Amino acid sequence: MLLDVILIIIGFITLLAGLAGCILPILPGPILSYLALILISIVRKWEAFSPLFLILTAAVAVAVTVLDYIIPLVVSRKKGATKAGIWGSVLGMIIGMFVFPPFGVLIGAFAGAVLGEMVFNRDKKTALKAGWGVFVGTMLGTVLKLAVTGAFFVFFIKAL
Repeated sequence: MLLDVILIIIGFITLLAGLAGCILPILPGPILSYLALILISIVRKWEAFSPLFLILTAAVAVAVTVLDYIIPLVVSRKKGATKAGIWGSVLGMIIGMFVFPPFGVLIGAFAGAVLGEMVFNRDKKTALKAGWGVFVGTMLGTVLKLAVTGAFFVFFIKAL
């Protein structure tokens, strides 16, 4: 009984860390939230979810985590970003995360992409277009992660 309570508390902690991971690029949000589903399954003696459900949700968690890295790259490339803009956005995200949490990730991604493009290309229009592409791609990835993590949160609560 005490172990069950501990596992449920850890499950809530992983859910909250998963939500944070949807915004912070250093935490794999959907994967952390998926761990909560495993923990509640252990508490419920593996009767909360079917094995197929757990396999499919694991695949979704991994796919969304991978897509979160791919979507901003694809969208920014379509908007004309170069390697300088993409690296600038990554650095901007990291710096923004610490300077203006939690929105600094988005602001930093945009600003970093624009600065990266301007340093190497000097064309303001291209730099702003690339920055916008990185911003849109980052937002799409974040929304996707939040949707999956939110669904896992609902599954956890229902199983509880």
